[in-house]
Amino acid sequence: MSTEPETTEDAEPGTPTGGAETEATEEGAAGSGEVPEAEGTEGDAAASGELSAAEAELRAQRAERERIEQRKAEKKTPIEAGTKLSGKAADLLAAVRAVESGEKPVATVFEDPEPAPRRSAPEPVRRPQPVAAEAVAAPTAPAPSAVQAVRQVLGAGGAPEVLAPQVAAALGEGADELLRADPWQLLRVAGVRPEQADGFARALLGAECGPDDERRGRAVTVWLLEQAALAGHTALEMPALLAALAQRGVPDPDSAVQDAIAEGDALVFQDALEDTGAAPARTEEEGTEEDEERPVRVLVGLERYALAEESLADGLARLVNSVPKQDGSAEDWERVAAAAQGSTGELLRAVAAHGLVLHTGGEASLTEPAALLTAARTLGLRAWAATHGPIGRTRFAALLHRLETAAGTPSTDTRSPGAPSPVATVAGLLSGAEGPGRDTDGALDLDLLVVLDAPQLDVETAALLTESLPDGARLVLAGDPGVLWSVGPGRVFADLLAARICPQVASRQPDPGPLGELVSGIGIGELNQVEAPGKEVVIVPVRDAGEAVHRTVQLVVDSVPRAIGVPAEETQVITPGHGGAVGTRALNAALKERLNPGPGRFGGFDPGDRIVHSPVPGRALPGRVVSADAEGLHLSCEGEDVVVPKERVEQSVRHGWALTAHQAVGSRWPAVVVVLPGDAAQALSRPWVYTAFGRADRHLSVVHGVEQALARAVAEVPAKPRTTRLPVLLAPQISS
Repeated sequence: MSTEPETTEDAEPGTPTGGAETEATEEGAAGSGEVPEAEGTEGDAAASGELSAAEAELRAQRAERERIEQRKAEKKTPIEAGTKLSGKAADLLAAVRAVESGEKPVATVFEDPEPAPRRSAPEPVRRPQPVAAEAVAAPTAPAPSAVQAVRQVLGAGGAPEVLAPQVAAALGEGADELLRADPWQLLRVAGVRPEQADGFARALLGAECGPDDERRGRAVTVWLLEQAALAGHTALEMPALLAALAQRGVPDPDSAVQDAIAEGDALVFQDALEDTGAAPARTEEEGTEEDEERPVRVLVGLERYALAEESLADGLARLVNSVPKQDGSAEDWERVAAAAQGSTGELLRAVAAHGLVLHTGGEASLTEPAALLTAARTLGLRAWAATHGPIGRTRFAALLHRLETAAGTPSTDTRSPGAPSPVATVAGLLSGAEGPGRDTDGALDLDLLVVLDAPQLDVETAALLTESLPDGARLVLAGDPGVLWSVGPGRVFADLLAARICPQVASRQPDPGPLGELVSGIGIGELNQVEAPGKEVVIVPVRDAGEAVHRTVQLVVDSVPRAIGVPAEETQVITPGHGGAVGTRALNAALKERLNPGPGRFGGFDPGDRIVHSPVPGRALPGRVVSADAEGLHLSCEGEDVVVPKERVEQSVRHGWALTAHQAVGSRWPAVVVVLPGDAAQALSRPWVYTAFGRADRHLSVVHGVEQALARAVAEVPAKPRTTRLPVLLAPQISS
């Protein structure tokens, strides 16, 4: 059981992986300028030089009231409340605070788990109505009475009472009774670990508490499956799950799993394995039933991801087995395909005849989906493209506009004059904030959907997309198979490429120049030295973390603008993780000091700060701070005005001069500085390096402190496998 190769990143964009208490202390200091005023209006001192005894007493009372109000304000601040705890309670609060803000837990059960908490999503069903991502991320707050009841239970168990709102939200109605009856339900709060739940259970149950308690076995089973999902798996093989339970001190792992299945907390699957060779000869006495001969693997998973994966398989099979809607005659499709060149023509012919098509290639290959979109629209199809993020949307819209202008076709929907370019983000398309909207049946009102950055689709998002397509629609999944996989569970694009259930068109357009040569070599496991006469690629060796930070700031602020002509605001720094001496936290602090110094009056931010906003975990929206007021923090994200409520700033907004590769995927910048400190060697893999280096358009600087570990990662560390069921689910549904 392994995870995404990007081992030190958080899944919530921009959140550091350093200690929770350290981050809390720093941000509390930064926001100290916003402590509510406590002074009253009565008792103003007289203007005379001498104070009477009564006046002196009034001043003393006012000063005492101010101190009391200040202490009350401090107690209301979660950060200060956490710092006054000690021992296990402080550790528990720190772990929960870390995950609340997207921070990675200190230790994990699986090797290098992706720490991103997944966004909640509705159960995938046929043609579901869209659910706004922000609404899913911010459920209705529990009632104050429910929170108070949970607070009492937490206090009795020695857990931080400030966690009551999270516990009440996670457990729902009757949370206090449920928690008192089963203290291990505390594991349902993100960030809590089994050893912490054990301590809480011992305090509540006393002598009744033991490692063989069936409640503990069920809760740890579900927790392990959640951790596996964070690591990208949609299910776990039974032996792996049993071994992990044994490592967590569960005396009878098999009974624990069976209890979880019986209670409906988990589902079990038996998937037939592919026949790897000729079966041995059998006698008549041995029987002939095929089911007895085929080996199976037993998997256990959470219902949420099982239903999503099954729904995705159904939706994909529907696309593959159905005949696409005949928009435009076969002669018209062949005419536009013949006019195209190379793999673009292959893509057009494949889409003309099939409901599902896969397209692979690098940045240069995007001209082919753009040509497809242009041609489809000239044939009268309602064609749309969807990208992973807003930067990709802007870039592809500009590319589409150039191609349509060159072809003499308008860059707006021919059926709706004046409409914007038909490019949306995946999240905006599903929520209804962008795109063509829905028809009367609840399906997307389109004939062709081209999804770019397809490797970033997790099973839940992909299921919602496929089930939202109308009958007869065409779906093209396009992307670079060499980049990092999705933050959420699954490997949809890789599974489909391996399953070979539909046409696959590989672009023959290589990325140009020294950067294209470098990144293409990395994709096949070779770190080549390339000729860069225009300083397209620069290596900056460093000896330690301090020098790495210094050189990074020097490159962004001075060297790249002066030598390359790319200003600092168009240069992006990418580093393997959030924590550490050269993580995003440290680099963003150093870059802010040089590029936009300020007191951080608005929760650590100042107008002009470069930020990354995460409305839901797994989505990264780069932008800048505009202002702040009582309504919240005002941002500008790729031309869109966003207001983040004050209570959500800490969890969803981070400085964005430096990002991780997972946050940067799907975007590109004129110049990129990739920072590889000495302690990052274990975090590197071929997909990570390929993704980070591939974000640069014109210039790439590599702050290099890992010596031979970089070449070794490119040559020897591929993407870590994920356990998924999609290929098995698809096989029996595809018509031969």
